[in-house]
Amino acid sequence: MLRSPLSAVNLSCPLSVSSPPITCSTKIRPQQLIRSSNRSSVYCLTGSQKDSKDALSRIIRREAAIEGIGRKAKSKKQRKRLWPKAVLEALDEAIKDNAWYSALEIFALLRKQQWYEPRCQTYTKLIVMLGKCKQPEQASLLFETMLSEGLKPAIDVYTALVHAYGKSGLIDKAFSAVEDMKSVFDCKPDVYTYSILIDSCVKHRRFDLMSRILAEMSYLGIGFSTITYNSIIDGYGKAELFEDMENLLTDMIESGDSLPDIFTFNSIIGAYGNIGQIEKMEKWYEEFQLMGIRPDINTFNILIKSFGKTGMYEKMGSVMKFMSKRFFSPTIVTYNIVIEVLGKAGKIEKMEEYFKEMKHKGMKPNAITYCSLVSAYSKAGLIKKVASILRQVENSDVILDTPFFNCVISAYGKVDDIKRMAELFMLMKEKKCMPDNITFATMIQAYNTHGMIEAAQDLQNKLINNTSKSLVMVKEMRRNEVM
Repeated sequence: MLRSPLSAVNLSCPLSVSSPPITCSTKIRPQQLIRSSNRSSVYCLTGSQKDSKDALSRIIRREAAIEGIGRKAKSKKQRKRLWPKAVLEALDEAIKDNAWYSALEIFALLRKQQWYEPRCQTYTKLIVMLGKCKQPEQASLLFETMLSEGLKPAIDVYTALVHAYGKSGLIDKAFSAVEDMKSVFDCKPDVYTYSILIDSCVKHRRFDLMSRILAEMSYLGIGFSTITYNSIIDGYGKAELFEDMENLLTDMIESGDSLPDIFTFNSIIGAYGNIGQIEKMEKWYEEFQLMGIRPDINTFNILIKSFGKTGMYEKMGSVMKFMSKRFFSPTIVTYNIVIEVLGKAGKIEKMEEYFKEMKHKGMKPNAITYCSLVSAYSKAGLIKKVASILRQVENSDVILDTPFFNCVISAYGKVDDIKRMAELFMLMKEKKCMPDNITFATMIQAYNTHGMIEAAQDLQNKLINNTSKSLVMVKEMRRNEVM
């Protein structure tokens, strides 16, 4: 059985079971629950040197505070005599950083303090964080702990729990949590709860459950908001369930209460454009304008990408000209789309024109821009231009990533420049970009092709060691949680 760091304070022994239930009242909107990032926390120090030092100082203080509280959690002498401010601030920082294991350790320490008073808001924040970190089992344990403390969960806590289950694809458990809500007095699921449930089903392609959700909402008298409709329409479109998508759009329009908006507009044309159904895309582009919905920059980016994917470069250029006439300024995303499309098509000169235009307008290229340029030059056999890109990158403040290095290493692999590949592989470590399976596979293949069996085997061993270390870390964490 798994257990969380909270086990250090005996979850089975409630602190205030005899006290009357405390009702949670904090309302959580779906934006708060769904606004998660699959990326780990990365701190970018920008601005002046003073700002950078201040930012770095704040980070060091934050990490030191969390680490210090964590050490005291393991010291029996100091467990019960910590200042409230220190513990609460460390807990808040751990939650903000999605450091779920540290957060639970600090919360365990918090519960041991004599001044501790159970609050639903704290549990809600922790459960939301655990949902973001895809730790549904820990969220469930925390929910049980909250009940043991005599707290009566209200809609915000249950909604957070639904999100935690749904985020990890435990759809059945998410539905069970909704059913539990219905059995609690004055704690009925609302439109925000169902929006999160819908979002989870969409992300995990459980469209078979949509009719059940909509029927429940209708039975409970919960109106379908524009957000509700948009979430399902977007999901249908990405799954290429176009008939269901258009039928739901019709229902949305006929309802009269939740009218289509720009998000609906972009979801519909994006769905058709993504699979090359240009006529359908253009038809709906006109239809939405007749409804009075005007395109935005995302709409034009969708059109440009769709025309480019199908080789309709003149129309792609026409969209860019139309944007200029209507005073829509292209963004970095717009230029990245154009550069990628033209690069894949081998239109190097045209691609370079847009790259120069982009820089002329004061837009800084990012790793995605440079990756597209390198791919295009590599495909065209222009390895000298790849070297030029590397020089530009060295003289800029662009933040490089693993996909960029994979792209450059692959480019030099195509021209059998093993020495340069090895240099770039080492440079990755200097730039703190961790090689992934693609990096290792590219390097190993190049070494094997050139008969460098020993070097290939060495990299193979490193790949195995890296994988093994990751597994050991996971096992170690689980071992610490096992009763």
